[in-house]
Amino acid sequence: MFKKVLIANRGEIAVRIIRTCKEMGIKTVAIYSEADQDSIHVHMADEAICIGPAHPKKSYLNIDNIISAALVSGADALHPGYGFLSENKDLINACIKNNITFIGPNKEHLEIMGDKAQARKTMIEAGIPVVPGSKEATNDADKALQMAKEIGYPIMLKASNGGGGRGMRIVHNEEEFVAKFNMAKAESIVAFNDDMMYLEKFIENPRHIEFQILADSYGNVIHLGERDCSLQRRNQKILEEAPCSIIDKELRREMGEVALRAAKAVNYVSAGTVEFLLDKDNNFYFIEMNTRMQVEHPITELITGIDLIKEQIKIAYGKRLNITQDDIRINGHSIECRINAEDPENNFMPCPGKIERYFAPGGFGIRVDSHIYDDYIIPPNYDSMIGKLIVWGANRNEAINRMKRALDELVILGVKTNIEFHKEILNNKEFIENRLATSFIEKVLFRKNK
Repeated sequence: MFKKVLIANRGEIAVRIIRTCKEMGIKTVAIYSEADQDSIHVHMADEAICIGPAHPKKSYLNIDNIISAALVSGADALHPGYGFLSENKDLINACIKNNITFIGPNKEHLEIMGDKAQARKTMIEAGIPVVPGSKEATNDADKALQMAKEIGYPIMLKASNGGGGRGMRIVHNEEEFVAKFNMAKAESIVAFNDDMMYLEKFIENPRHIEFQILADSYGNVIHLGERDCSLQRRNQKILEEAPCSIIDKELRREMGEVALRAAKAVNYVSAGTVEFLLDKDNNFYFIEMNTRMQVEHPITELITGIDLIKEQIKIAYGKRLNITQDDIRINGHSIECRINAEDPENNFMPCPGKIERYFAPGGFGIRVDSHIYDDYIIPPNYDSMIGKLIVWGANRNEAINRMKRALDELVILGVKTNIEFHKEILNNKEFIENRLATSFIEKVLFRKNK
């Protein structure tokens, strides 16, 4: 097994990876920016190396500095976490050049599945159902406008190499197309250093369903069931559930088989997520494949009992999966609430600052993945998520009630958070009755509050 893993990330995901590495007997190296010198992952790791100033481009997006830290520390593997450089082929190439194992897919998989336009083309050739959309990516507004006319409105613009909701816009008509295209392109350049965009037909009121897969280098591929990630604000997930309660065994089998076919079509190796849109008639369409560990992976862990980070590391080392599809059992129901330092009443504006008091909930069926503590100062330079509250219940109703109790116990003072917003979701009648769609927050909660 690897001797030492460098975690090329920060915050709760760095803490999460360190914990599994410790349990596996693997030494860890944390990297941090000057703004993160007091972050908990710095103190948890066996070693910690500062890689630059607070600005992400000078630290967490600086490949040369990250590789230098890996070489100086003697790390033989690198885990990218999610976000930042987790789906960056230049980082993979740098790891290969310096004989460091990248804990994730190889660069060929990333080139195909990390590029949304290329992934669409590959899935179409493999007979996977996809949302109607452009056949190629473009950064030219006039060319994209012509594509939109052929597809038909409404249109969803997406950054070709994007993720996390950035570089995405819904366009309802031709008059607003160019302005929104340029806005999305500009956002993509800032977030991903790439300006290529692609277009999809916007399917109204679908559910966002994703299947977690594990694939080793020996041709073994399994899925661990689905997650319902329909609750989103500004195209970013905020609350996730597993499994999806409206999917029966037959539909789960069908969607799971398609997810496996998608992975096998590119001979995928690593942990990954195949994402679909599910319409009101149970038609489903491939939208993308994330070639990294997802933020919401803990809910799958709680309903399957499988440590996904551990399996991902073992696969990267070259070990066979010792789990078969028949071994997977979905037990109970899990919900994750992303806890963000933001103001939901002010367009979810980020609220960095000093945490004056922090108390985490506990008890049966509750897990907290976070990096915050009393007097921790949330820097303004990074994503506003400061933790994840995850619960397990024997069924959806029990999980909802347990999450309500956990949110009541959770105390974060000194900065604004979305804790009360989550309570509003959990007490909403349409949420309780499981009448969800990606438009839920915008159309249901915001409508109610107007």
